Amino acid sequence: MELLSHHWSATFISANVFVLLHLVAACLLGSLIGYERSFHGRAAGMRTYALVCLASTALTAVLGFPEVWYGGKFPLGGGGDPTRVIQGIVTGIGFLGAGMIVREGLTIKGLSTAASIWVTSAVGVLLGLGFHLAAIVSAILTVSLLSGMHWLERRLPRQTLTHLNVRFPRARTPDEQALRNLAERHGFSLLETSYRLGDGGNYFEYQVALKSYGKGRSADLAHDLAANADVLEFRLSPQRD
Repeated sequence: MELLSHHWSATFISANVFVLLHLVAACLLGSLIGYERSFHGRAAGMRTYALVCLASTALTAVLGFPEVWYGGKFPLGGGGDPTRVIQGIVTGIGFLGAGMIVREGLTIKGLSTAASIWVTSAVGVLLGLGFHLAAIVSAILTVSLLSGMHWLERRLPRQTLTHLNVRFPRARTPDEQALRNLAERHGFSLLETSYRLGDGGNYFEYQVALKSYGKGRSADLAHDLAANADVLEFRLSPQRD
């Protein structure tokens, strides 16, 4: 009981409050940076950045209070160095998180999962060092970010990037302006265009990066392309997580 009482001393509670304030600030700042990326259609959005910032802050903030680690009961020289253990955890979880990230064509999946795995390791470090209150709030913030932030991201204004590959017979290939007009009718604008002549010169392919505010009308664009008798094949895919 004496050992447990150390975890509720004024010094220890003050340290927890200090860490908690940093964690809340990390969520806000990480979300802010993530929104900038999300607005520009990047795969890593508000949730991913907020989780990474939260984990980094949690792992760093606890190192400022070695005198209250494990309730301040044991001297640091009496055992192993916890910082080395933390370094090992961060390295190991980094490899684990990398295994969660999958690229399918131009779409990247698993970023938020990888970030959530990493932040969960930070919660474990906080618990291991005795920062129970900070660990509990970290877990609650993580769940809130994964569930609530997804709802918020869908409702905030943002740009969406979509990739279009479309092939035409070489003799009946429309010019780029016609393709631009088609995209603009469905709420898209052309960012970049590359060209490919394939199958011994039998078909011409446009590879186009499209930008829209919101989701754009991808289904309508796909319907028009499918109804075009000159289109040999096409692929329309979002460049998001």
